[in-house]
Amino acid sequence: MLPMLERELVQRRKWVTEEEILDFYAIGQCTPGIIAVNTATFVGYKKEKILGGIFATLGMISPSIIVISLVAAFFEMFLSNKWFAHALMGVRSVVCAMLINTIINLGQKCLKNAYSWIICVIILILGFFTKIPTVVLVLMAAAVGIAFNEIKFRRDEKKIGVR
Repeated sequence: MLPMLERELVQRRKWVTEEEILDFYAIGQCTPGIIAVNTATFVGYKKEKILGGIFATLGMISPSIIVISLVAAFFEMFLSNKWFAHALMGVRSVVCAMLINTIINLGQKCLKNAYSWIICVIILILGFFTKIPTVVLVLMAAAVGIAFNEIKFRRDEKKIGVR
């Protein structure tokens, strides 16, 4: 969903900028729920306030609710079907490829300097090798990013002589 959201909202409709959609992704990671739904809600709110957020959310979840309801009604029949099992294997492979593509695209857009790379690698290592909750990792990365930015800002102030 994320690559489709970016293509539709940034490139095609130009409702938000690439930077805004990246910010919405980041916030969507920190809030409960599905990132794509959260992102759509934020974009809807940006465009048309409360009503826009409501309709964007409904537009995002309605197709899924309909499909899930249909699948649930015929679930037993689907489970015993070998073609359905093979199809699911293919779908899982495509989802993994799309996630990797999204990660690469986000990395290219977000990892612009050595500081962001350092933060990314440290948080990635902590995520893989510790049981620190994701929300704590996100907050740690935000705090480190703020600290790096503040240090850089103060250093730049000294260079130009601002007090």
